[in-house]
Amino acid sequence: MDAVAHLFSAGSLIIAVLSALAAYATGRAVAGTWRPFAQAAFYMVLLALATRFFHFALAGDELLSPVSLLVDLAVLLVFTTLGFKLRRSQQMATQYRFLSRNG
Repeated sequence: MDAVAHLFSAGSLIIAVLSALAAYATGRAVAGTWRPFAQAAFYMVLLALATRFFHFALAGDELLSPVSLLVDLAVLLVFTTLGFKLRRSQQMATQYRFLSRNG
C-alpha cells in the first residue's frame, strides 16, 4: 500500500504531468517540421532518462530502475505519438486539401 501511496504523491504526479505535456509538445514539434517519428522516439528516450532523474531527485525514487524507466518511456511514447499524429494529420489535411472526398 505504501508503494501505491508514493506513486500518487503530489511530487510524482506533478513530474508525470509535466513529462507527459513535454512529450506531447515534442511530438507536435517534430511533426511540425516534417521529420520522421523515429526522431521523436529518440527524444523520448532522452526525456524518459530526464524524468527518471527528476523522480530520483525530487520524489526519492530509485534512479536506475529498468522497469520504471520502461514504464516512463512507454507512457511518454503514448503522449508523443498522440501529439505527432494529431499534428501530422492536420498538416496533411492542409497541405493536400485537394485529395479530400468532400471537394
